[in-house]
Amino acid sequence: MPRPLTVLQLLPALESGGVERSTLEIAEALSDAGHRALVASAGGRLLPALRATGAEHFELDIGRKSLLTLRLVRPLRRLMAEQGVDIVHARSRLPAWIGWRALHGLPTAARPRFVTTVHGLNTPSRYSRIMARGERVVCVSDTVREHVLRHYPRTDPDRLRVIPRGIDPAAFPRAPWPDPAARAAAAGAESALGGNGPLLLLPGRGTRLKGHADAIGLLAALRADGLDARLWMPGARDPARAAYVAELEALARTLGVDAALAITPPTSTIAAAYAASDLVLQLSRKPEAFGRTVIEAFAVGRPVLGWDHGGVGELLRELQPEGAVPVFDAGALQALAAALLARDLRLRATIPAVPVRYSLRSMQDATLSVYDELR
Repeated sequence: MPRPLTVLQLLPALESGGVERSTLEIAEALSDAGHRALVASAGGRLLPALRATGAEHFELDIGRKSLLTLRLVRPLRRLMAEQGVDIVHARSRLPAWIGWRALHGLPTAARPRFVTTVHGLNTPSRYSRIMARGERVVCVSDTVREHVLRHYPRTDPDRLRVIPRGIDPAAFPRAPWPDPAARAAAAGAESALGGNGPLLLLPGRGTRLKGHADAIGLLAALRADGLDARLWMPGARDPARAAYVAELEALARTLGVDAALAITPPTSTIAAAYAASDLVLQLSRKPEAFGRTVIEAFAVGRPVLGWDHGGVGELLRELQPEGAVPVFDAGALQALAAALLARDLRLRATIPAVPVRYSLRSMQDATLSVYDELR
């Protein structure tokens, strides 16, 4: 039987986000398989959740953008040697550079193998190139794989492994459509979400890149056509971005839809939010590497409408082509939204089931297989 591996994951911090979530999911898979999971970061609010997986954490602020961070190369190198690390898995650019320098100060015979995951479509540069230098480079979508090969043509394609981010189907159970109980709960929390018309949902943090203004414009267009549509944007309200929220609220007042709009903090029950909705929007202005909300919505049984670029466009073209909208074409967005909302109830059962390759278990197994390749 192969001996257990010691895998060290590197990332800036453990606050929130897709990189952090994937780190915890792989730490859990390693521990469950009898391997040793180590993580080096500045720590953060997800540290208790990480430790609950059985992983060990080493506090090193390897993501701080400062020349002083170079001083952490030696402590990281010492950590690798003392802990008998077999594989270093870097998930972000600066930690990857610090890890790379630490690795190459060790004797070749004692040097851990180097894996990177490209989680985003970073601007091509010498700084970003480090993410293509892993002995195995995990790409979270075909879109990311194409990005790496296009901008770093010296990368050996045989080192690339496409492993989509996955969801736990049990956390996103399929819900009846419509789901009166879920809608009533949403309306009880936010009166703007009441009424008998369709509910649009745009989940995402409060940043201009998420396309909140596009969603408000869509809401106004649908209501102007006589549809009592409502829009919920959980995650958009952030005290640190009060000026942006005020800008969105002003836009809604100008368009006359402020009474049909709820801009809220993140919800801890996002699956219930999907269940309450009739149409999920993914309108990121910048192409995303994957598009996890697309998979989550499909798992619950809701159609998705999104700009046809990046990982979101890739998923929609594969699973629900009628939801892929030409980029930034507001007229097409309105027409397709109206068409999806008008579909006969009997056709709602055609919302695609999530393929197994987009499950959490599949992502974990595929990542551990990459580690096994480097034994």
